[in-house]
Amino acid sequence: MASESDPAPSNFIRSMIEKQAVDTVATRFPPEPNGYLHLGHAKSICLNFGIAEEYNGWTNLRFDDTNPDKESEEYMSAIKRDVEWLGFKWKSLCYASDYFDQLYECAEALIKSGDAYVDSLSAEEIREYRGSLTQPGKESPHRNRSPEQNLELFREMRDGKHSEGDHILRLKIDMASSNINLRDPAIYRIKKTHHYRTADKWNVYPLYDYTHCLSDAIENITHSLCTLEFEDHRPLYNWILEKARASTANVELGHPVQTEFGPLNLEYTVLSKRKLIELVQQGHVRGWDDPRMPTISGLRRRGYTAASIQEFCRRIGVTKSSAVIEMSAMETVIRDELNATAERRMAVLEPLKVIITSWAADESKTLEVSNHPNDPDLGTRQLPFTREVYIEQSDFEEVPPPKFKRLIPGGEVRLRSSYVIRCDDVIKDANGRVVELHCTHDPDTLGKKPEGRKVKGVIHWVSAANSVAAEVRIYDHLFNRPDPLAEEDYINAINPDSLLVLENAQVEASAAQAEIGSRFQFERQGYFSVDNDSTPERPVFNQVVGLRDTKN
Repeated sequence: MASESDPAPSNFIRSMIEKQAVDTVATRFPPEPNGYLHLGHAKSICLNFGIAEEYNGWTNLRFDDTNPDKESEEYMSAIKRDVEWLGFKWKSLCYASDYFDQLYECAEALIKSGDAYVDSLSAEEIREYRGSLTQPGKESPHRNRSPEQNLELFREMRDGKHSEGDHILRLKIDMASSNINLRDPAIYRIKKTHHYRTADKWNVYPLYDYTHCLSDAIENITHSLCTLEFEDHRPLYNWILEKARASTANVELGHPVQTEFGPLNLEYTVLSKRKLIELVQQGHVRGWDDPRMPTISGLRRRGYTAASIQEFCRRIGVTKSSAVIEMSAMETVIRDELNATAERRMAVLEPLKVIITSWAADESKTLEVSNHPNDPDLGTRQLPFTREVYIEQSDFEEVPPPKFKRLIPGGEVRLRSSYVIRCDDVIKDANGRVVELHCTHDPDTLGKKPEGRKVKGVIHWVSAANSVAAEVRIYDHLFNRPDPLAEEDYINAINPDSLLVLENAQVEASAAQAEIGSRFQFERQGYFSVDNDSTPERPVFNQVVGLRDTKN
């Protein structure tokens, strides 16, 4: 992980701020509360909060709550929780609804100055009149209503005298503009919906492009940092602010500057809130915090740390272009962190019983085992060794493939941190399946090499009497191709094997007793985290990441 002394990587936004020589940078993170945050939001959070902190500034968390049909307290609570968990603190918790009175006042001022008008075309007619990328739009027949007529109609809209869809308020810019965003965009629509903060006060609600820039200006934001999808919206952003300043003296507006950066695109996933909502609502995942989801809550539940997500965002940097990041880049960050910090435990995911016939049935020996091979400060733990142990089914082969260095009939292997054992007998069931091994141990090999022979294989194990049955969830990519959106329907790219549930795993008791969220390296298996579903009687572990990259 990056240390506190590591310099922040250079990028064009820092260069821009340095040239501007501003004293204080004020930014905002303005999510719509209509879903949970994902990795793309994490990049924006790290950038907005990080830049402001570097330049003696502050960041507001502002909910763009202008569409009450799709918003909920659940989403707002989740967003606040995720931002705080990532390690950031906002100066003010704001809501676009805080400014509904000022936004409405600005709208009336734009009507009076002739820069806005009420249009009565249907939604279908508006799309037809808008034109295309190659054809200019056509002016609405209602475009030249007088300011007095527009003001009267707009106030009637506000007072609930018209139905949804009857009218909208549009800016009067240029229907022939090559930038479609400037072809008289809508800024208010009728929506007779109860708002969780303003109740039933409003029958009209402002749209995003109008709300966003004015909210930035009202809060005295200096730098509005947006992803590239808003690049073509910047002329509209500036136009609204310029006209609003000229048309009203009653709303004090700052001078924010919009700057766009490349969004985060990640292999084997989708970072679209709309598509993530579909995955949840259609039951393709177990919820917003499903560990296969690229949401911050999903990554947290899987076992990713806030530090690893911050470090991932730092490593990929900030550019002016859009790029696809390999999944292995993110996995490497958390793997590096957990390799250094996670205590080691042993867990057998698919158990095969081994009876050590040379060990007394009632005998138990306590072994002292290091919690981390490279960090003595993490201490040691007591590990019981008994007559019956479990090993992995894959660590035994009757007919071994070439270079197989684990247990075979008549062969020897070392049980990690304990003895060398030899397989003397293989017990099978009626179907010929191996169900048990009978072995003998060499009592002189505890912490020592066997005399007169080499034993190359070392495998993990747990005591059958002292381990705990657990559920272990192994995750693969949610999608089976790196670019799921290349499919005609991205749902067809869902990986049917993205989750493997192992219900009969056996883990060390010390791991089973750990708190939810605790992370371990299960030796020779990977890194695992205690899941929210875990109980002392039935522990559940999520695979965070494997010991090495094997998927890309």
